Amino acid sequence: FFFIDNDRLAFVVGDVSGKGVPAAIFMAVSRTLLKALASQVVNPGECLRRLNTLLIPEKDQAMFVTIFYGVLNTRTGDVQYSNGGHNSPYLIRSDGTVEMLPQTGGLLLGMLPDLEYDVQKIKLNAGDTIFLYTDGVTEAMNKENELFDNPRFVESLKKTPLLSLPEMIKTV
Repeated sequence: FFFIDNDRLAFVVGDVSGKGVPAAIFMAVSRTLLKALASQVVNPGECLRRLNTLLIPEKDQAMFVTIFYGVLNTRTGDVQYSNGGHNSPYLIRSDGTVEMLPQTGGLLLGMLPDLEYDVQKIKLNAGDTIFLYTDGVTEAMNKENELFDNPRFVESLKKTPLLSLPEMIKTV
């Protein structure tokens, strides 16, 4: 996360394909380019569209990145976001209601040219939380080799309203 200006906080989560040094470099390039674009482009969908275009010549054969990118107006609580093939975050309302953010339908970045990324808007109220995560959370396994999966994940999120961030993470 980073501030774009005095009122707008950008937040992002991503996951790169592959492992090792090539994947780490591709993620570093993705992060750097996104941050540079965010200072020039207000619309999250347009930002991801441009990022996708820039990433295509930078990748190895089958490398791509999934990204959820949002911008919060800290003064009004308005959030605009776009999703490039990443897991949809969950909105945890202060009353304990948990819902997946409405989808934007965007595809992963760095593989296909000329993609468009739609934008959704929501309003955060005092005490609301957006919980971003990667598939490493829902694909984690217990001692019996059972996946944590989405239903368990949502049930754990329902226990988190009004918790501090460290307590929320520990609960999940």
